[in-house]
Amino acid sequence: MAKAKKLTKGQLRRINANQAKKLARKSASIEWQDDELGESQQGVVISRFGQHADVESTSGEIIRCNLRRSVGSLVCGDKVLWRQGKETQHSISGVIEAVHERDSVLSRPDVYDGVKPIAANISQIIIVTSVLPAFNADIIDRYLVAAEQTDIPPIILLNKIDLLDEELTEIIDEQLQIYQDIGYKILAVSNKTQEGIATLKAQLTDNTSIFVGQSGVGKSTLTNSLMPELGLLTKEVSENSGLGQHTTTVARLYHFLDGGDLIDSPGIREFGLWHLTPEQVYQGFIEFADYLGTCKFRDCKHQTDPGCALVAACEAGAIHPDRLASFQRILSSLSTNTLTSRFND
Repeated sequence: MAKAKKLTKGQLRRINANQAKKLARKSASIEWQDDELGESQQGVVISRFGQHADVESTSGEIIRCNLRRSVGSLVCGDKVLWRQGKETQHSISGVIEAVHERDSVLSRPDVYDGVKPIAANISQIIIVTSVLPAFNADIIDRYLVAAEQTDIPPIILLNKIDLLDEELTEIIDEQLQIYQDIGYKILAVSNKTQEGIATLKAQLTDNTSIFVGQSGVGKSTLTNSLMPELGLLTKEVSENSGLGQHTTTVARLYHFLDGGDLIDSPGIREFGLWHLTPEQVYQGFIEFADYLGTCKFRDCKHQTDPGCALVAACEAGAIHPDRLASFQRILSSLSTNTLTSRFND
């Protein structure tokens, strides 16, 4: 008998993806009649899975629901009106009929879906960075721009501080001081030693927070430390690539017993800003506000243009050169990305 050929990881992913599509089509085909549904109820979306979502009722029960065709965008944290079916069909027990207006929403651009919401009704964004896989100021800056666009207060959280040695501590402290000097709050924690965990939990209490950041920075591990009863799946950073591995595949909302909610979001390798205009990126660097519109030329590119107010401020020590360089890199990515025009035409 011939030996069965082992499937590659790519083949397994495609098989799993096709199975998921079939299940989604099956659940989406369920059509509820009014007499098969109960009364309208309030609920919160705990997580979204393709054509259906898990909704938490006011009694705390989790119900998997289909979406009415009239329901457009739906994400973790949305407050909804839903109705429970009298019978469960293919694990689907209800239907979401309407979404309440959002207090806030965090979005990012998507090649296929345009501007894609990540989570709704958030009161603070926790930008998680760490020593491993690598401290990345560019990712922090991109999330800060997104946070400033949404008026959701951001907090920078340095994780895995138990891995810091004396030299690395000095380097990262210098980087974080830049953000502290312009008014951003900085927290530092270690899941291993539990240092800073109590301070972080106090910051999260009575807020609806979202953990965002690169894959591998330890968001799910932190969620486990804060809520050990969850037992979330976590992975170590890949020894081969040095890159983080995705463990959270969809955003999910969890409750603290003593008040407050936390959304753990999937990790990313990069955070695009192609949907923003150069002016919006400018506004996302809050320390640049005094120089907005004061360059010699209205179409200043803030690179080598004569009379650039930002370059002059940097040379005078009013703007940190690392922040100006980061801003310039983001602007350059807008001009070189062919998808930018799709969002800003």
